[in-house]
Amino acid sequence: MPDQQTVKDALRKQQIETPSWAYGNSGTRFKTFLQDGIPRDPFEKLDDAAQVHAFTGVAPSVALHIPWDRVEDYSALDEHARSVGLRLGAINPNTFQEPEYKLGSICNPDPAVREKAVGHLLECVDIMDATGSDILSLWFADGLNYPGQDSLAERQQRLSEALRRAYDRLGPDQRMLLEYKFFEPAFYSTDVPDWGTSYAHCVDLGDKAQVLVDTGHHAPGTNIEFIVAFLLGRGRLGGFHFNSRFYADDDLMVGAADPFQLFRIMHEIVAAGALDASANVAFMLDQCHNLEPKIPALIRSVLNVQEATAKALLVDSEALAEAQREGDVLTANAVLMDAYNTDVRPLLAELREDMGIDPDPIAAYHRSGYAQKIIEGRKDGTPAGWG
Repeated sequence: MPDQQTVKDALRKQQIETPSWAYGNSGTRFKTFLQDGIPRDPFEKLDDAAQVHAFTGVAPSVALHIPWDRVEDYSALDEHARSVGLRLGAINPNTFQEPEYKLGSICNPDPAVREKAVGHLLECVDIMDATGSDILSLWFADGLNYPGQDSLAERQQRLSEALRRAYDRLGPDQRMLLEYKFFEPAFYSTDVPDWGTSYAHCVDLGDKAQVLVDTGHHAPGTNIEFIVAFLLGRGRLGGFHFNSRFYADDDLMVGAADPFQLFRIMHEIVAAGALDASANVAFMLDQCHNLEPKIPALIRSVLNVQEATAKALLVDSEALAEAQREGDVLTANAVLMDAYNTDVRPLLAELREDMGIDPDPIAAYHRSGYAQKIIEGRKDGTPAGWG
C-alpha cells in the first residue's frame, strides 16, 4: 500500500479545472433561481474562481464558454486571470442557442447553417491562440426528434467534415476533445450519442482528437469506469466533465449521487498511471448550481474529487493484482473496499496544511467575508447567466 507521503505528493500535483458558467446564474429548463453577488462579466467570474483555487490549492484554471464569455480583448482577460493566480483553460463553443440551430448546427441540413457553426468553431480556435488554451472542448446538441426527419448517415458525414475543418485549424500543441451525450435535447437520435461514436470520429481525425467523458451523459447502469479503462488503453481519453446525476444530465455536484462510482473511475485513472500530468487527462467540472451558492459548491466539488482520488491512491495494487491472478474474487473486491472505506479527510487536511492553506476550505471561505463583499459590490448591472 502506498505510504501517506506518496499519496500527498500525487494529490498535490492534481489540478481540477472549474467552469466559468458555474459561477453565473443557472438552473433547469423550468426555473433559474437568481442569487445575489453573481458575476457580471468574465473578469468577475475569474475573481470568484480565484477563491476556489485559493482555498483548495488545486483549481488553477477556468474553462470559458463562447459567446457567454466573449470579450473584446482576450489578452486582457488572460492578464486578469494571471493577476489573480489563474490561467484560462478549455474553450467551449456554443452551437445550441442560436435560432438557426433549431435543426442542428454542424449536422444541419442547410449548408449555410453548417458554415456558420463551423465558423464559430474556428473562431474558438482563434480564441485558444489568444488565451494560450490547448483544449477545444466540443459538445453538440445536434440530433433528431422523429424518424425520417433527416438522414442519419448524411448527418454523420456532415459531422466528420465539420470536425475535420476544426481539427486542421488546431496548432501543434492544441487538441480537440469530443463529448458525447446519450440523449437530450434530441429525443429520437443524437448525432454523438455515445463514447463509441466519439471514439470513431477521433480515430478518423488523428492523435490530437480525444474523447471527453461527462459523467452525467450515460444511460442508467452504464459502467463508466469500463469506458475510462478502454479509452486509456488506446490513448484516447482526453478528459472529464465531472458532475453527478440521479436521473439524467442533472449537472449536480460531482460525488453527490454516487461517490463510489467516482472512486471506481479514479481507481482506473490511478491504475493506468493517468493521474500524472504527462498522461494529459484533463479533470474539469461541468456543473450548474441552481439552489446552492456557487463558490462553496465548487469548493465542495473539488474536495469530492480529491477524496475519491486519495482513496484510489490508497488501493493496495500489489495485493489486488495477486488476488486477481489467483482468481480470489472476494479478496480482490475487499482490497478495493478497504481503500474506499478509508476516511481520507485527515490526510487531506494534513496536505492542505503542508500547502499553507486552511485544512477546512469551506469554513475558511465563509470566514473570509468574500460572499458578503460581492453581494454588496455587485448590486448594479446584469448578472451573468446562461445565454
